Amino acid sequence: MQEIRFHGRGGQGTVVASVILAKAFFSVGYYVQTFPHFGVERRGAPVEAYLRLDKKKILIRSNVYNPDAVIVQDRKLLETADVTGGLKPGGWILLNSPVLPENLEPFNGYKLAHVDATGIAVDNDLGTHTHPMINTAMTGAFSGIMETLPLHAVTSAIQEEISVKPEQNVKAATLAFEAVACFGMVDQGNGVEKTEKQENE
Repeated sequence: MQEIRFHGRGGQGTVVASVILAKAFFSVGYYVQTFPHFGVERRGAPVEAYLRLDKKKILIRSNVYNPDAVIVQDRKLLETADVTGGLKPGGWILLNSPVLPENLEPFNGYKLAHVDATGIAVDNDLGTHTHPMINTAMTGAFSGIMETLPLHAVTSAIQEEISVKPEQNVKAATLAFEAVACFGMVDQGNGVEKTEKQENE
């Protein structure tokens, strides 16, 4: 079983991102389970969502405490939320950020990837400049770091789930898939290792 935790803010489509990935994984043969966790229900408030996937039926119904990967839709949450809390050693952290964080210490022992989902969303007229809808870009980027999830499964799920600007959302996912910068394990003493994907770019 694999578990994924999403960190975002109200208005960013965090829960929809979890649904898109759930549908995408389901389409390639996984059983899935997804559910949200809301704090204060207002735009900009922190939101979490969770996704489980397995090749056999999922019987547990508890919260996700030890995810295999976390998706952080707002890099400012690194300052206020425990985004690595419970993350399994060697797990993936996908950040919505044009660059790596300057301080890598909190990510020691994890694999790190980042993509400028905000820039991609703005360039494709998704949301507004002040409140861009970055969820579809983040799902495409996640496909880029997960060998088990092909891009076509994500774009098909986007077309099924998103009725507003479906073509722009598919394009955003595709651009993020191509642009995501994937790194290996973070080692505070040696920085980060590039993955095979990065070395070939």
